[in-house]
This record gives sequence, structure tokens and C-alpha cells, in this order.
Amino acid sequence: MKVENGVTNFAVYEDATEYYGMAEVTLPEISSLTEEVKGAGISGTFNGAFVGHVEAMTLTLNFRSVTKDAIKLLEPRNHQIDLRAAQQMWDSGAGRYKHTHVKHILMVTPTKFSPGKLAPASPAEASGEYAVTYFATYIDGAKVLEIDILNFIFFVNGVDYLADVRKALGK
Repeated sequence: MKVENGVTNFAVYEDATEYYGMAEVTLPEISSLTEEVKGAGISGTFNGAFVGHVEAMTLTLNFRSVTKDAIKLLEPRNHQIDLRAAQQMWDSGAGRYKHTHVKHILMVTPTKFSPGKLAPASPAEASGEYAVTYFATYIDGAKVLEIDILNFIFFVNGVDYLADVRKALGK
């Protein structure tokens, strides 16, 4: 039996530069676009999800202090963010802890920056919010998730659920 413990630690990169002083990251929530379905032959309504179409995604980065690197992410352009995490689990069969390598790659543009606060012997608690157009996750080197809003890709566990849509649109 394997029991997940959580994230041992993580690192944030852009353009091969590691962002030190990161406090935490809030990854995008993935919510499908839905439409209320009702009509003849249905005894009520339900929310029908449009496969592969998602609501706006947001990435939040929280910094311990305001740095040049944190300000760089405010430049109004695309930023490719590479988040690398080591996740710990207990493997009872082996009788020891093991680590899973998880990498998230995101294409983002800045939408909000808060320089935080100033207080003696305290973190500034600066933060940035970023609109996400691309989000991929790799676990131990294998791609398990890829959402590319601009290129009609919705890939989950080896299946691209928008392949037929791209074909129908001539893309």
C-alpha cells in the first residue's frame, strides 16, 4: 500500500532562473464550461459540460519579499513558469518513504501584483496573479495533463479529448 504524504518541497523557474523566496503557489482550478440542459424527454435540468472547454484559469504566486525576479513577472508578456515538486509517499511494501517527481508547466500573463506589507522581522507577503492559457502536468516524466486553450488541446491520461474538435474545425 502506498500512502501519499504531500509535497516535500518545490522550486519555481522561468527562463532557467530559479525564483528564490517563494512562499507558496496556488495552481489553477480546472472548471468545465457548462450550459443548463432542459427540454422534452428530460424530467428536469442538468449542467452539461462542454468537453475540453474550461473557464478562465489563474495561477497565484506568493513571495516572501519583493524582488527583481518577482517584479520581472509583471512584464506584460507571456511567461513560461516551470514548477517542480517532490511529493513524498510511504510505501508500506518497501517499508520506506519514496518521492514522486511532479512538474507543472504553465504559460501565463500577469493580471495583478501586490507588493504586500512592510513590518519589522516579517515577510512582505507579496503576491502575483497570472492568467493561464497553457497548463501541463508530468508525473515521474510522463505527461498526464495538458490543457492548451489556444490550440484546442485537452489531454488527460493519454487521451486528447479535443482531437475530434480540431479535426472538425480543420486545425
